Amino acid sequence: MGCAQVQDEKPAEGAEPAEAAKPAAAAEAAKPTAAVKPAAAVKPAAAVKAAAAVKAAAVAEAAPPAAAASSGDLPAPADVAATPADAEKTESGLASKLISAGTGTDHPGATDTVKVHYTGWTTDGKMFDSSVKRGSPASFPLNRVIKGWTEGLQLMVVGEKRRFWIPGNLAYGDTPRRPGAPAGTLVFDVELLELKVAPKVDAPSDVSEAPADAQKTESGLAYKVLTEGKGDKKPEVTNTVQVHYTGWTTEGKMFDSSVVRDTPATFPLNRVIPGWTEGLQLMSVGSKYRFWIPGKLAYGDKPKRPGAPAGTLVFDVELLEIR
Repeated sequence: MGCAQVQDEKPAEGAEPAEAAKPAAAAEAAKPTAAVKPAAAVKPAAAVKAAAAVKAAAVAEAAPPAAAASSGDLPAPADVAATPADAEKTESGLASKLISAGTGTDHPGATDTVKVHYTGWTTDGKMFDSSVKRGSPASFPLNRVIKGWTEGLQLMVVGEKRRFWIPGNLAYGDTPRRPGAPAGTLVFDVELLELKVAPKVDAPSDVSEAPADAQKTESGLAYKVLTEGKGDKKPEVTNTVQVHYTGWTTEGKMFDSSVVRDTPATFPLNRVIPGWTEGLQLMSVGSKYRFWIPGKLAYGDKPKRPGAPAGTLVFDVELLEIR
């Protein structure tokens, strides 16, 4: 979760190291920004690509009171109001029920990319999001969405359809900080269409702290040149850049990677976390740097955004293009 994206077409949480935002939420989808996607995630930019990616559902029991529905909204299931007795429950409080069995044998991992069709309702039966209604499946890394999606989809195999009752603490919260996000328990019908296993990107050996040979700026940003670039041109704060990157916590846990997604991230340099804005201006096209970004230049030691990584973050960044 570096740059954040907005949350519109999937339950997203994290996104790209950005500080502005795009839609993303399908589980909280993808550059270093300070914004987010559906399922929550992250690129170094708080408002770049993902932000309002996903929207969530509700719990089931009996037919909920009829909620005003927009034209074409999918009707809520009969058990939307509360979790039924035959639902399975995990230790986290996530409840689910198999609707139809799948044909696959492999379960997705937290860093894998999935393609799904889904519909979400609040427990009063109001539909708030649906890829089915849009007629367009949602694809996203499983670690970039709300916690309930990250956990729940790992229970599934390709071809399976499952209903989830996701409590507020695994969704957007009982009092969401993100404008427009649905509150409390959400109910989702999810069909897993495809699974793309993520390539493994190991954490660098010096991930725990900046080494003695790293350079440091006055702000506290530390960096090391891994590969020299071509030419002298460097981006300015008003430029848009295209990069490949991978981000880890200092414990070596990868939280976001355009390399894993096999899709470079593009964003305005003034729309990402301060450490990216400053650091990328040191680079020229073709160069690859490693950055140790303290919390005050990233998402903070106690991030306000759900799902954002805390404290010092380590990024390997390759600058592909300046626009």
